[in-house]
Amino acid sequence: MVVVGLSGADAGAPACRVGFTRHSAIGPTKCPPPDGIRAPTDNGDGGFFSKNPPKGTPDFVDAVTVTYNSGRQHPQLVLNRPSAIVWAVQMNTIVFHPWASLATAPDDPVELRVDLDPQPGTDFADAVAAALALREVLREAGLTAFVKTSGNRGLHVFAPIVPEHEFLDVRHAVIAAGRELERRMPGQVTMNWWKEERGERIFIDFNQANRDRTMAGAYSPRALPGATVSTPVHWDELVGLDPSRFTVRSIPQRLAEVGEPWAGMQDAPGRIDTLLSWWERDRADGLGELPFPPEFPKKPGEPPRVQPSKKVAAHWDENGEPA
Repeated sequence: MVVVGLSGADAGAPACRVGFTRHSAIGPTKCPPPDGIRAPTDNGDGGFFSKNPPKGTPDFVDAVTVTYNSGRQHPQLVLNRPSAIVWAVQMNTIVFHPWASLATAPDDPVELRVDLDPQPGTDFADAVAAALALREVLREAGLTAFVKTSGNRGLHVFAPIVPEHEFLDVRHAVIAAGRELERRMPGQVTMNWWKEERGERIFIDFNQANRDRTMAGAYSPRALPGATVSTPVHWDELVGLDPSRFTVRSIPQRLAEVGEPWAGMQDAPGRIDTLLSWWERDRADGLGELPFPPEFPKKPGEPPRVQPSKKVAAHWDENGEPA
């Protein structure tokens, strides 16, 4: 992912493809991993995700074969040079969703990612409080946390990790961290997958840690009015921050003024051993697997994939399988 900013556009004009190409200034690579391998295409109305190289993809746009949760393998885009980013923009790409792993080893994440998603009745300030507490949880687990705005209402907390674990292990580490945060802030955050159970709390979206589940990359624009940007920030900037001021027009000046908050992020990756030990502790205490997204194969120990208010106990066995 690279920074795309507008250099000659009217600050009040809507951002469009011309603004991202003819009037764009492409800066140095900013988003770890530098070879993020998934670019969604979203044109605002009727947008769709585009993962695979379309027919006619130029030779300077790379691809890597990845394995999806179904076991199917397919080449996926690698946007690792400015020319590839410009090509993606002219193909109407707005939001860039890199995987948490590198193209050189797509099965092993280099980042632990936590999506803090405000639910109705909560706002960005509530997400800030949750992020600051999550930072302490991760610090206790031996991880250094970095934070960015989502480009919308939430926050994304990342921690660099050594690439020695598969996605399922990292998902379990995220669940362990989320459960610990929920214990400390039970009235403010929730791990409940079903919306009807979340209430007015910040949802810790643990399923964003799954294979082939991604979030907007650092400095990616969002398909929203104003062309807001998912922006890395320093931790001491969070309180009182207005994320709407980070747009494709303002980011170049921000970088010139405050530098790169994520500089050196991958210099000293941490380990998830402590979080995995918390996961095993919680399993021993009766807290097991959590629901996966509906398009995923059924996993061992997963609870029933049915909305709690519609669940009929007699229809399910103790393993969460239909009776």
